[in-house]
Amino acid sequence: MRKKDLILICILYCAFYTIRSQDTNLARIDYTYIPQANSANAYSRFRISANYPIKINDRGTYLVISPQYRYNSLQIDDGLTVDDKGDFNVFQTFGLELGYTFKMKNNWRFGTKLGVGISSNFVSSGLESDDFRYVGSLFFVKSYKNKKAPKTSRLIIGLRYATPASINFPLPIINYYKRFHPSWSYAIGTPKTSVKHFFNEKNTLQAFIGLDRFYGNLQNNKSFVDKNGALKIAENASMLNIIGALGYEYYFTEHLLFYTYAGYTISNEIRLRNGDQENVLSINDKNTYYLRSGIKLKI
Repeated sequence: MRKKDLILICILYCAFYTIRSQDTNLARIDYTYIPQANSANAYSRFRISANYPIKINDRGTYLVISPQYRYNSLQIDDGLTVDDKGDFNVFQTFGLELGYTFKMKNNWRFGTKLGVGISSNFVSSGLESDDFRYVGSLFFVKSYKNKKAPKTSRLIIGLRYATPASINFPLPIINYYKRFHPSWSYAIGTPKTSVKHFFNEKNTLQAFIGLDRFYGNLQNNKSFVDKNGALKIAENASMLNIIGALGYEYYFTEHLLFYTYAGYTISNEIRLRNGDQENVLSINDKNTYYLRSGIKLKI
């Protein structure tokens, strides 16, 4: 991969989490399946997450509690020469973030979040220090409310820092959303750049480019010899995809909806990394199909 492409992907990857700080989802359950092209390998995930706002005062100040759980299945049947591939089959992620947000002048809002996560294959008897990840973010949101509904727009700018990560400095993020017509909206930035069409109050269709990712610590580090005869040590596994897809949403009620996405990866990388987050082996990098479906409860 070219250096400028890697930098762009890393910026999008880190921005993904910060936009969740302004997430309008109160709860979400979904399932993702990504078969790997020309391979018996596959990735699948079950995810459940929530955002629970606690009102602090009548001036628009909230504390937001955001737990999440992910069951990641990384089935590796080829492309890996280690003694026990079963250590890669299941990674679990537990996360908790605490957010604080309040209104400012001129329709601006400030928010910040701190969080900790545990992502590991849990093959040892307990937790290890490398199982933990720490995140912090701050952001500003500008809402344009002087237009008649449903025409609205919103700008989000901010910074995010995570450790461990492949880039060890805060990364900028920006996202702009606009509903410019009763039947149309668009968003530019992360986690999705999209165009959406509203057929009616219950049915929408969108075309988008977005991200999906996975990271897990290997509690039993894996050693292997690469094709050049060099000894390599793998300490964690990661996946990072850029996806182009179509998405359909059906609203059961004003706030409860079913959604399904189907698309194809623009960039697809499943890699093993060492403790310095350097790539030691690429398991899959061929583009492939992407499927995701679930239920959301929105504000």
